[in-house]
Parts: sequence; structure tokens; C-alpha cells
Amino acid sequence: MNDLLRYFERELPGINACLDAEADKLNGLVRDVAKHIIGSGGKRIRPVLTLLFARALGYKADDFHAIACALELLHSATLLHDDYLDDAELRRGRVAAHIRFGRTETILAGDALLALANEMGARYGNARLSWLLAKGIMETAVGEIEEIEFSRNPSLDRETYMAIIIGKTARLIECACRCGAALAGATPEQEDAAGDYGLNLGIAFQLVDDALDYASPTSETGKPEGGDLREGKVTLPLILLMEEDDGAGRDALLAGLRDRSLTEAQCEDVLARVRAGSHADKTRAEAAVFVERAKATLSSLGEGEPVTVLRQAADFVLTRTK
Repeated sequence: MNDLLRYFERELPGINACLDAEADKLNGLVRDVAKHIIGSGGKRIRPVLTLLFARALGYKADDFHAIACALELLHSATLLHDDYLDDAELRRGRVAAHIRFGRTETILAGDALLALANEMGARYGNARLSWLLAKGIMETAVGEIEEIEFSRNPSLDRETYMAIIIGKTARLIECACRCGAALAGATPEQEDAAGDYGLNLGIAFQLVDDALDYASPTSETGKPEGGDLREGKVTLPLILLMEEDDGAGRDALLAGLRDRSLTEAQCEDVLARVRAGSHADKTRAEAAVFVERAKATLSSLGEGEPVTVLRQAADFVLTRTK
């Protein structure tokens, strides 16, 4: 992981400086909200992936920050809206924006970040970049809508669960990789390879995230343990548990999730059963399959620092603890 760490240490100062400078341009009503979410300690994996694929495909210019940071702003906007919809109290260990600044300001800040991201992508005069950003926003919104719909009538439907995580997480990571390729003037085949890497990495990323919700303390993740369960979300660790349960137990749990009526004791019991069944570890094992698929897409890119770092980034996604 040394190459990955060195790359992040080298590139993050410029990425963070760009994010701060762009947020400073926003209206005062939403500026502090935007800076709150941007400064809350994100991994910046999306902008770094954009840069890595641009470099891997031969892009030499140093004007990549606008498109790379546009992807992080899109992600930040979804976090603001997600926390509002979920009525979450914490984000990365800090008070959620809608609690600290107010609901109106938070929704407007999310809208402003979406608009700013699109404007930043348009600065290149590259129609493909603008199209990719618009498509990434739409697919992410669809994923969020499908998740809300699923939470109103939860089931053990793995196909629907996978469609949700692809939409709400993987498509934006795919978009980041495709944008890097498009910035470099990649062929359709090269862009598709970049997109396949991002899609598989994004699926793995969300599977690990869902595993962490049942396996890592708040001090590491910055979110309450079992938060998905308390918010009525059906994720793979819970699906694996319910697939082992009898019909009555499954029906009762699904009803509690749908009605948000699970007691704290019931939540603690489910958390204990997920741990006992190693369902978080099994979810990581599922993620490992997608990590290997992501790494396989890099074979056509040759060798060099960007490709080495992309391989290490895939391995990091699988082993992360927060």
C-alpha cells in the first residue's frame, strides 16, 4: 500500500485546496454547510480515481482539479441529502449538517453543490465530460429513490439490493473513472475499461461499508453501530441473517424494519446474531469478488505508477476499517 499512500499524500493537498476555494465562492447562506461536509474527513477516493485514470491514459496537463473535485462535490451533495432524509445525527463523527445548520440551509447547500459540480465539469468545453456528470447525478438519484422505496416494503430480494448499491454508490465511482478517461481523450474501449473498474470497485466499496455498519465501533466509522438497521435499511449482512431464520422470525423483523418499530433490545439482538453468524465477514467475502473483477480490468493499461496505485486502491477498499 506504500505507493497508494504516497500518491494520496502528494495529491490530496491540491484536491483539498481546490475544494475549499470552490466552496468559498458559494453564497453565505450555504457556504458554511458546504464547508462542513467537505471538511469532514472524506477519503477523496473519487477525485483521486479521476486523476489516476487520466494519468494512466497519458494525460499530462495539470488542469485536472476542476473535474476531479466536481466528483467529490457531487458525492458531498448526496451525503447532505442522505443525512437529511435518514434524519441521521452523525456524519464521519461530526454532527450532521441539517442538525447544526438547519434543514433548509442543508438542502439548499446540497442543491448548490450539485450545480457547482456541473459548472466545474463544463469548464473544459468537453461534451463527454458534461454528459458523464449529468448521467452520474441521475443514476445516483435513481439509486437513492429505489432505496427509499425498498425501505417502505423491505424484503430479502438480493437483486433489488444490488441494484440499489450500484445506483447509490457504484455509479458515481464509475463516473469518476470514466471522467478521468474522457479527460485523457480515451477510446470508447478504454473508457469502458475504466468504467468497469469503477463499477466493480464501487460495488465492493458499498458492500464493505454495509459490513462495517455491523462490525466497527462508532469511534472508527464516525457513524452509530447498526445505523442501517435502526434506519430500516436492508443490507447484505441482514439478508444473510434472515436467510438463515425461520419464516416467523423473518416476517417479524421485516415488519419492524418497515414500521421503524424495532426496540433497542431487538436491535442489539440482531447485531449480536449478525456477529455470531460472521455475516459481516461473509459480506466482505462477497466484496472480494468484485475487487478482483476491478483489478482484472487494468490489464489493458500496461504498467506504471497510476496502474500500480489503482491495484492498491482496490485492495485498500477491501481491507478498510472505516
